[in-house]
Amino acid sequence: MFKGKIILHRILTAVFVFLCPMSLLKGQSIDALGSYSPYSVFGVGRIVQEGSAYNYSMGGIGIGMRDNRVINFVNPAAITARDTLSFMFDFGVNEKNSYFNDGTDKSAYNIFNMQNVVFTFPIYRSSAFVVGLAPFSDIGYKFQSTETDDGIVAEMGDVKYQQYGTGSIYQLFFGASVMLFDRVSVGAQGIYYFGYMNKHNDILFNSSSSYNTIYTGWDYRVHSFSGKFGVQYVQPFRKLNSQLTVGATYRLASSMRGEVINYAYSALDTVLYSNALGRSALRIADEFGVGVSYRADNRWTVGVDYIQQNWHTSGSFTDNSSWANFSAAAARYYKAGFEITPNMYDIRYYMRRVTYRAGAYFEQSYIKVNGRQVNGFGITFGASFPIFRLHNAISLAVDLGQRGSLRYNQVRERYINFIVNINLHDIWFVKYRYD
Repeated sequence: MFKGKIILHRILTAVFVFLCPMSLLKGQSIDALGSYSPYSVFGVGRIVQEGSAYNYSMGGIGIGMRDNRVINFVNPAAITARDTLSFMFDFGVNEKNSYFNDGTDKSAYNIFNMQNVVFTFPIYRSSAFVVGLAPFSDIGYKFQSTETDDGIVAEMGDVKYQQYGTGSIYQLFFGASVMLFDRVSVGAQGIYYFGYMNKHNDILFNSSSSYNTIYTGWDYRVHSFSGKFGVQYVQPFRKLNSQLTVGATYRLASSMRGEVINYAYSALDTVLYSNALGRSALRIADEFGVGVSYRADNRWTVGVDYIQQNWHTSGSFTDNSSWANFSAAAARYYKAGFEITPNMYDIRYYMRRVTYRAGAYFEQSYIKVNGRQVNGFGITFGASFPIFRLHNAISLAVDLGQRGSLRYNQVRERYINFIVNINLHDIWFVKYRYD
C-alpha cells in the first residue's frame, strides 16, 4: 500500500471512530438535539438544507453545479464531474447558534452536530458511485408557560404547561450516475429514511397533592424508502474556456412506516395508549428542483437554483390535531451564489489558490401558522483552503439568516451557523515509480 493510501486509511478510521460515539450519545440525552427551533414543533420538524459547506457557502445551490474538486450530492448527476480514477471522501460538522424573540421574551440556543458523511468512487470510465449519510429533518424545542386564570389557580394551585420535543430523521443514500455523449449526465439515488421523533405535552401541578402530573404526547420510530433522480446538460464554449450547465432533480414522495405511539397518562392511570404499527400518516413530500450555472476558465462560477416541495399534497401529519393553527403548504426555495479562485495553480501565493464563495437565499417553508406561511432568508459566505496535493481541502461556510417575523405575530428566529467540511481526494490504481 502506498503512503498516500495509508494516510487516507488512517484519516477515515479516525473519522468513523469520532462519529460513531456521537450517534450513540444523540439518543441518550434530551439536549442532544440536531436543531433547536420553535418551528420544529410542527410536522417532521425543520427541513435541513441539503449539501456540504461547498453548497452552503453559495446560498445552497448545487442542482446545476459541476466541480471535479468536491462531492456535490445535491444532484445525483453531478458526481460524474471528477477525475477518472479519483476517490473522494467528505465529512463535515456544524455549529448552530439561534436567537429567538416572540415580542416579549428573548432566548438563545447553541448546538453542535454532524453535517454529512459522503464518499464516491468511479465505476467504469465515465460513471461513478456515491454513498452517504446526512440529516433530513430535525426536531428540537422546549416551551413552558404558567396558568394565569384566577379560578384555576385558586383550585389547583401552581399549574405549568410544558412542551418539548427531540429527534431527527436521517437519510442514507446510495446512487450512481453516468455521462452520455460527453454532454448529458444522468444519475439516480436510492434513499432510506429512518429516525426517532418525540413530542411531549405535559401539565405539571406543582403545589397541589390532589392532582397528578399529566403526560401526553407522540413517539415515532419510523422509516421508509424513496428515490431521487437527476440530470445535467453541459454546453461548452470556446470563449473563456467556459461552460453552461443546466440541471434538474426530482425526489419521490414517501410514506413512513414503523411505530407511532400516542399516549396520555398520569401517576395513577393510563388514559390513552395507542401503538400503531405499519404505515403511518406521516409522509415526506415529493420535490422538484432546477438549476443553472456558468463556469469560466476554472476561475469563477455563478449559479441559481429553484426547489419546490409539495407538502400540501402529502396528506396530514399524524399529530395535526394537536395544532389547530397549523397547516402544511408547498415549500419553495430560491437560491443564488458564486465562487472565484484567483489562480488554483499559483505556487508562490497560497491565498490565490483558495476558492472564495458567497450567496443568498429566500425560503417559503411548508409551515403555515394562522393562515400565514413562515418565510426565511439569509446570506452565506465561505472558502475552501487547499491542503497537501490534488484537491484535498478544508471547506468553511457561514450562514446568517432569519426565520419568521414579529410583524405577523410570529416568533422571530435569527441564526448564525458554521459548517466545516474536510474534502479528501486521491487517485486509485496508480503505481508510482518512486516511493
